[in-house]
Amino acid sequence: MDVSKIKNPSFIKGLSNSELEELSAEIRKFLIETCSITGGHIGANLGVVELTLSLHKHFNSPTDKIIWDVGHQAYIHKILTGRGHEFDSLRQYKGLCGFPKMKESEHDVWEAGHSSTSLSAAMGMAKARDILGNTNHIVPVIGDGALTGGMALEALNHIGHDKTDLTIILNDNEMSIAPNVGAMHNMFGRIRTNHNYNRFKFDAESFITRLPGGDKLRDSADKIKDSLKYLVVDGIFFEELGIKYIGPVDGHNFKELDEAINASKQINKPVLIHVVTKKGKGYKPAEIDTVGTWHGLGPYKLETGEVIKGKAEGPAWSALMSNEVLNYAKQDKRVVAITPAMPVGSKLTKFQQELPEQFFDVGIAEQHAVTMSAGLATQGMKPYVAIYSTFMQRAYDQLLHDVDRQNLGVLFGVDRSGLVGADGETHQGVFDIGFLNQFPNFTIMMPKDGNEAKDMLKTAFETEHGPMAIRYPRGNAPAVEDREEIKVLSIGSWTKEREGNDVTLISYGPTLELITEVADELLKEGINATVVNARFIKPMDVELLHELGEKGIPFITIEESMLTGGLGTQIATFIIENDYENKLRRIGINDEYIEHGDVNLLLEDIGISKANIKSVAKSIIKK
Repeated sequence: MDVSKIKNPSFIKGLSNSELEELSAEIRKFLIETCSITGGHIGANLGVVELTLSLHKHFNSPTDKIIWDVGHQAYIHKILTGRGHEFDSLRQYKGLCGFPKMKESEHDVWEAGHSSTSLSAAMGMAKARDILGNTNHIVPVIGDGALTGGMALEALNHIGHDKTDLTIILNDNEMSIAPNVGAMHNMFGRIRTNHNYNRFKFDAESFITRLPGGDKLRDSADKIKDSLKYLVVDGIFFEELGIKYIGPVDGHNFKELDEAINASKQINKPVLIHVVTKKGKGYKPAEIDTVGTWHGLGPYKLETGEVIKGKAEGPAWSALMSNEVLNYAKQDKRVVAITPAMPVGSKLTKFQQELPEQFFDVGIAEQHAVTMSAGLATQGMKPYVAIYSTFMQRAYDQLLHDVDRQNLGVLFGVDRSGLVGADGETHQGVFDIGFLNQFPNFTIMMPKDGNEAKDMLKTAFETEHGPMAIRYPRGNAPAVEDREEIKVLSIGSWTKEREGNDVTLISYGPTLELITEVADELLKEGINATVVNARFIKPMDVELLHELGEKGIPFITIEESMLTGGLGTQIATFIIENDYENKLRRIGINDEYIEHGDVNLLLEDIGISKANIKSVAKSIIKK
């Protein structure tokens, strides 16, 4: 079968298990080939082929709601719902999204790029169903890593208490972005190897139903089973919450999946089916991955699985930051590193290996990571929290209430700041400045290159301060020669990269390189621009702003971030409050979400291009 030509999942219902196995092989071949060109979350999707087919066989999407937690494992779901022919555009500019997208299909009933949301969403949909008198099934699919998230546990608590009819699929592949950690993970490990209870349960049910009056005996037998199961199974956690537990089930065995799903349909209360799958199944390079490389990646060589990498002039920003923090931690045991399940992405594995006592991977639990860092800081420790900008959003209250309000010396390495490209709107790191700017005690920085990043880290670790954030983008830092001297920076100080009298271009971070090139081209046309490196987004360099304000020349701010709450907005407020008459133009993201695509194309869309900045400069000078 040409899987790219599938129109809808209805044909699956008539397939035998052997035919489904053939279809599984064809889907895996299709995924491995197409993702080798586009990149994507190939490991997670190879692991849920049989599970996805079974869900669409036994449930009627979109009437029955299949809700994908995180959503990065929904590629097979997209193929079955008629989007296989679009896979050559997966995660490309204006192409197929790598996550569920309501505007793409009626079968995408929930959009997510962050973990642990599916159970709460499912509870909402189930309550709506019950109030409206409908009878459709609600089926959230959540990974074992996502189940450590506090929001998922809150939802489980509510679901069990209300006895709401849901079929929860726990996809247990032992990994999320990195190997899972924590007590929940250990519990699932014990369940995987303990089949005693399930063998006893099914044997007992089969025997009772064959006895005369078996139906009447079932209630008594259930009480006996409830007593006995405490002796033989760790899965009692879910049962105690009021959620019927079925499993573990082999997630690549259609017969076992059929039995489990059919059994769940006979129970009018919440059921959790514990499905054990193999991440990367069917493609050796992805199967043997133990560090999360195949969670999400770019194009790769089909024959070997080797990732195709572009030429990099400098070190990866994540590695540069984490290695420098490691150097400080070796000299000072008060320096500790914390990550919410991102040791691989944030390049902290070296730190983890060399200083395990000073390293904490708390799992997918951003709120806990932030408040834990606050607790460490109260005891004189120097915590460094490496966290993606998009995931930092999840800990807004902890940043405000626990860190900033108490003015604690926590350093945040805000990874993937700015546009991230293929992962799209759920992952673009463009909101952190807007919400951190509101917090009275926070210092926000962004380095233009590796040397400036080292200066910022020295400033953070060798001075007394409140909460600090150093933002850095995805990708590689510009190649620069190492300096012998690393400096402590004056908080809030900016630098003039060049001086001019016609217009002032203000930016920060790697965007500064583009701004400097714009200034070079403007000079050729007789326009002399001042270029300001606003390396401290908060606090601003008030002294320099007064100097520039008194000159009266126009300002243009350029930032790869939301304009609302951004640096340009803060400068506009400064101009107004100080009665300066400088004209101001802000270039950035104006009140919209930015979808997936090549970063350079996305930057052009929001106006961060040489041509547009030059055009704005000429226009503002004329006025």
